[in-house]
Order: sequence, then C-alpha cells, then structure tokens
Amino acid sequence: MSSGGLELPPGDSSHEGGPADAPGGVPDGAPAGVAAGAVSLAGGPAEAGSAGGPGSAGAELDWSAEAWSEVRTRAQRAGRAYIWLNLIEQRLRSVVGAVLRPIYEPVHGGDDWVVAAAGPAGQEWVQRAVAVREVSRRKGYLLDSADDNVLSFLTLPQLRELMVQHWPCFEPYFDDRREIELALDELEVTRNVVSRNRALSRPVLEQAERASARLLEVLGGGAGSPSADRLPIDAVEDLVGDRYADVISVHPDRVRLQRQLPAEDLFGGARRLDAIGIGLNLLVQNFSGRRLVRLTEAGCRVRLLFLNPASSAVKRRERELGLRKGELSRSVEMNILHVRRVRAGLRDPSRFEIHVFDETPRFTAYLVEGNSSGIAVVQSYLRRARGMESPVLVLRGGGRGVPKDADHGLFATYREEFESMWEDSRPVS
Repeated sequence: MSSGGLELPPGDSSHEGGPADAPGGVPDGAPAGVAAGAVSLAGGPAEAGSAGGPGSAGAELDWSAEAWSEVRTRAQRAGRAYIWLNLIEQRLRSVVGAVLRPIYEPVHGGDDWVVAAAGPAGQEWVQRAVAVREVSRRKGYLLDSADDNVLSFLTLPQLRELMVQHWPCFEPYFDDRREIELALDELEVTRNVVSRNRALSRPVLEQAERASARLLEVLGGGAGSPSADRLPIDAVEDLVGDRYADVISVHPDRVRLQRQLPAEDLFGGARRLDAIGIGLNLLVQNFSGRRLVRLTEAGCRVRLLFLNPASSAVKRRERELGLRKGELSRSVEMNILHVRRVRAGLRDPSRFEIHVFDETPRFTAYLVEGNSSGIAVVQSYLRRARGMESPVLVLRGGGRGVPKDADHGLFATYREEFESMWEDSRPVS
C-alpha cells in the first residue's frame, strides 16, 4: 500500500506479502497479479479488457483527472518541503564548516579535515561522500567550484552527526542542544518522504515548516526583525512570491485568517495603522481598547474610516444582507462610540483619527506598517455574505527583505485608494 492509498500488484507468489490462502498468491475472484481490493494506478487487465473488448491486451497507461490532481498535490507539497530542507542543509553545512574547519584544517589540511572530524564512527559515510565527489568530478556534475569539497557532499543526518560528536565546540554559539536535535528529528520524517517521492500529508508539511523556521532562527538564519514576527517571510514566498504580486496568502473567510494571523499578531507592534470599512469589526471586536491605547501611546499613528451609519449606503447594505432596518447602522454606531472612548483616553488624541464616508463601500482593508515591513488584510464586500464570511487576501507591504516591485503590488493600490477615500471623508468629533 503506497502512502497515497494506491496499491500495486504484488507480482508472483514468491514476493513478500503475497496471500498465503490462495494458489500463486491470487485470491478467489481477483485477476491474476492483482491483490483483492487493490487499485492500480495504470489500470488492471480487467479494465483494459472492458475498454478494448474481449481478448484485448495491454495496460491502460492514461491517468484520470483525480490521479493527475493527486500527483500535482504531491509535487507541490514535496517542492515546498524540499526548499525548507535545502535551506536547513546549507545553513547547517555553513555552521559546521565555520566551527570545525579552524580546528581540524591546520593539522590535516585540505579536505582531509572532514575525514578527521568524522573519526572512526563516521569513516564509512565520509568515505562514501568522498567517492560520490570523485564521480561527480569525472562526470561533470560539479557546476560550481565552491561545491568541490567533501563537506558539500554530506547529507543532513551526517552534518547533524558531526555537530553532535563535537558539541563542546558548538556549545559557545548555541544554548540548547536539545532544541536543535528535536527540530532535526522532526525534519527527518519529511526528508525521508521527500527523498523517496512519497506522499507528504499537510500536517507533516506544516510541522516541517515550523521546525525549519525555528531551526533557522536558532542557527542564526532568522529574519532578525521583530516586526516580521507578525507574519514571517517563508522560503517559498522568497522564491515564487513575485508570481502573485504581493499576495502572500488567501483565506476563504475571516475565521480561517484569524487562526493563522490573530488580531494581536496583526496589529501588535504596528507603527502605522490605517483601516477602512463598514464597521471595522476585525479591529474593534478582536483588539481591546486598552491594547489600542497602549499601541497609540507607544507611537503608533491610527486612522480609522467607517461608513457613515446615517448614510443611504448602510440601508442598502442592510437590504442586501437581509437584516432588520437599523440593525447594521446601530452596530456601526457602537463601534464608533467604542473607538471614540479609546481616543478620549489618550494623552495625544491627534494621533488617533476617526472619519466617516458616505460612498458605497467596496472593500474593507487594514493597512498595518511596522518599522521595516507592512501587512494588509483586504476583503471585498459580497452581496449576500457578511464580512466574517467573505474571502480574505493578505498582502505583504514593502520593506527590508521583501523581493517585490512596489509599483506592481496590491498593497500600494489599496494604500492609494485609502488615501483618496480619506481625503473625501469627514472627521468624527
């Protein structure tokens, strides 16, 4: 049974796992060479016979749409995991070389320092790495002279073994050996699956991504920016993010957004917060007034733009959603009163501005900028769906380490739209 739930024919009865209660390993009623209940990816003899009529021979090689979909899903997950594993391996190789090379190279010289560092316990695998390097040299597989060394041919488990064997050398640089080993243990499952092209489940992939991010941080390869902790740039976004402008994630509704990006992570630590929408529930109902006060007193500039609860646009929106007359307008009024109380408690109320607009609401957006990067949460208004049920886009704003052209990003588009609406709005006293 493969990890994707597809079972291949066991072949003749001499193969391990053949049924013992049927001659030749074939149970009663099953075609020869196919185990009972098996689903062959290429189609069995019975399928071929039914397609081509009695007596037709040959295997059906076509894949169904479901099979192609499964293969694409496998490839996408494996590719994402491979990027993380590749980053970890390169980072660990750099760390091992930086720590152990100055110790062994002066005595043993050249690449022999790796053999000496491996010692008798690692003699077998280090000699295998030397042999693979020689083959790669002869066949022209070494495309970069920087990779022409034994260290570049060590695998992740072997690099880990070098680190464990010489932990007293690494201890001055890393506090917690157990944290590093646990993270590498979690990655070993993913590495085994990816290297053998087996199916990778989403929970295992997510676990590997968390372990990789944690390990890179421990090994000194993290983002290094406190504001980036709200939604750190991952390896896949770095590589393929430009294909999607600055959209870094899409969620079918706000509930799923808040599981990944809680309000505290989104708004906490902001230096500039601009929001536009009907009632701004994501902020008002999920971020307490005290936190808003502390955020503003810490230097954040806040501008909130609500739909005027007395406007005809609110009445049209109530009819669209099937709400009772005045229900939505009262909700917006309560939110405005709440943020007015927050503003009244500030030492400098000028840093906390509240406006209303009278136009037809087209979207809600929260534009949050920190010291070095920005994040925006944007939702379009659908005719029959409330904000909690509408799809959500998360956008990455410009800043350090963001490899995107700001002129082609959606963040700048919504920023411009907000500024235009703000100019035409009226302040709330």
